[in-house]
Amino acid sequence: MQPTRLSPQLPALLEGLHGIGRDIIAPHAAEVDRDARFPHEAYAALKQQKLLSCYVPVEYGGMGLNISDLSQICEVLGQYCGSTAMIFAMHQIQVGCIVHHALDSEFFRGYAREMVEQQYLIASATTELGIGGDVRSSLCAVQVTGDRFTLEKQTPVISYGATADAILVTCRKSEDAARNDQVQVLVRKSDYELTKLSGWDTLGFRGTCSEGFVLKSQGRVEQILPQPYADIHRRTMHPFSHVVWASLWLGLSIDAVSRARSAVRAEARKNPSVTPISATRLAELDTVLFSMRGGVYQTLREYHDVLIANDPEAYSGFSFAININNLKLTASQFVVEVVGKAMLICGIQGYRNDSKLTLGRHLRDAYGAALMVNNDRILGQSATMQIVQR
Repeated sequence: MQPTRLSPQLPALLEGLHGIGRDIIAPHAAEVDRDARFPHEAYAALKQQKLLSCYVPVEYGGMGLNISDLSQICEVLGQYCGSTAMIFAMHQIQVGCIVHHALDSEFFRGYAREMVEQQYLIASATTELGIGGDVRSSLCAVQVTGDRFTLEKQTPVISYGATADAILVTCRKSEDAARNDQVQVLVRKSDYELTKLSGWDTLGFRGTCSEGFVLKSQGRVEQILPQPYADIHRRTMHPFSHVVWASLWLGLSIDAVSRARSAVRAEARKNPSVTPISATRLAELDTVLFSMRGGVYQTLREYHDVLIANDPEAYSGFSFAININNLKLTASQFVVEVVGKAMLICGIQGYRNDSKLTLGRHLRDAYGAALMVNNDRILGQSATMQIVQR
C-alpha cells in the first residue's frame, strides 16, 4: 500500500534505496545506536545518489520530488535505522523551508544549486535556552549593520550540528522585535562557531547526535530568509515536520511487524498442522499498523493537495492545523503500541540485543516520538483551537 500522487521516478529510487538499506544502513544501525555516532556510511551512500537534494526543483538541478515521494523515502529509511531516517527527515524540513519560502531570492536560488552540487546537510536551531520547546518564540535576535549580520543563540539541541554543512537558525528579526516576530537565517559552516553545551546520551535516536551548543555567527543579510517565520512555520515547518516524522515512525513500525511475522512463521514451521497462538496476536497487530498507515497517508494526501493548490486560505484555518497535530499525536502513540505488541510476539528473541529479531532499538526510538515537540504542548494547542474554531 502506497499513497497516491507519487512521481514516476520514485519506484526505481525506492528499489535502490532498499538496496542501500539492506547493504549499508542496516549493518551499521546497531553500532550507530550503541556508540551514539553519526551514520556516516549511510550518508555517504545517500549523497552519492543525490538524495539530500531530491526535494530541490528540477530547474535548480534537483529531482523535483514532491512531499508524498519524500515521505515514502522517510518510510523506507525508517525500516533500516531510525536515526538515519530522522536525520534525513529533519534535513528535508530545512530544504522545504528554503524551497517553499526563499527561491525568490537570488542568493537562495544560487544556494539551491549548491545544495545539489555539494549535497549539503542542513541542520536546524529552533529551540533555545530560556523558552523551552516553544519554536514560535525566540530570545536571541539577528543584528543587522549595513549588509552584514551577527547572531548568537544558546540552543539545547542542534541535531547533527557538529556534522552539518549549514544551520537554519530561528531568531527575532531585530533587537526590539517581539519574541514571536521571527525570521530564519541560513548560516554556513564557514559563518559560525559552535561551543558545546551538552552531550547526547539518550534512550533512543542516539545517532542523531543532538547536542547543545552556543552558536555564534556572522554573514550577509541576503542569508536571512525573505519571508517571516510565522508564514514559514504555518505553511512548512509545522506540517512538513509532522508528515515526514510520522512517515519514518511508520517505517519503524513496519519493520517491527516484519520481525514479529518472522517469529510467527518460525513457530508455525515447528508444527505445521497447528496455527500458533502468536498468529492471532500478529493479526491483531496488523490492524493497528493498518490504522497507523491510514492516518499517515490521509494527512499526507491533504498536505500534498494544499501544497499543490498553494492557497493561503488552506493554511489559515484551524482545521488543517488540528489535523496535522492529530497526525503527530496518533502516530507517536501508534509506534509505541506497534513495537510493544511486536516484542510480545517475538518474546525473548525480541527482548535480546544479540538476536536477529531484536526490537530494543525500535522500542527506545519509539518512545522518543512523543517527546519531539512534546505531545502535551500539542494537545494544549489543539485544545485552544477546538474552542475558537468555527
